[in-house]
Amino acid sequence: MTTPEVNISKSVLLDITSTTLEGIEGLEIASASLKVGEVIRNQPGARRPRALKVTREGQEVTVDVGLNIDYGHNLVKLSQQAQRAICENIELMTGLKVKHVNVAVQGVSLPKGQAPS
Repeated sequence: MTTPEVNISKSVLLDITSTTLEGIEGLEIASASLKVGEVIRNQPGARRPRALKVTREGQEVTVDVGLNIDYGHNLVKLSQQAQRAICENIELMTGLKVKHVNVAVQGVSLPKGQAPS
């Protein structure tokens, strides 16, 4: 008896990653930078693309994510927590091997209603 092959789409890997990051307090996925010409296409109310990319080569996955960290949190600790959580969840849920989780801190977010000093 042969085992049927299961195909895991890229959107599932993106969903696992974004859901994992939503569960970590003190960070959020940054917005992707706009390329030339995208300003016209991005109308008010449209979802802005996020700085999240998943690349799959066979049974290996690489995740690139840009994060905004809330002011006052340790950037290194939160970045490492995000890396571990993404790696664990993708491997647990899909059986794929996570080769790299590359985190780039793109900004620091001030608490809502607080002006910069």
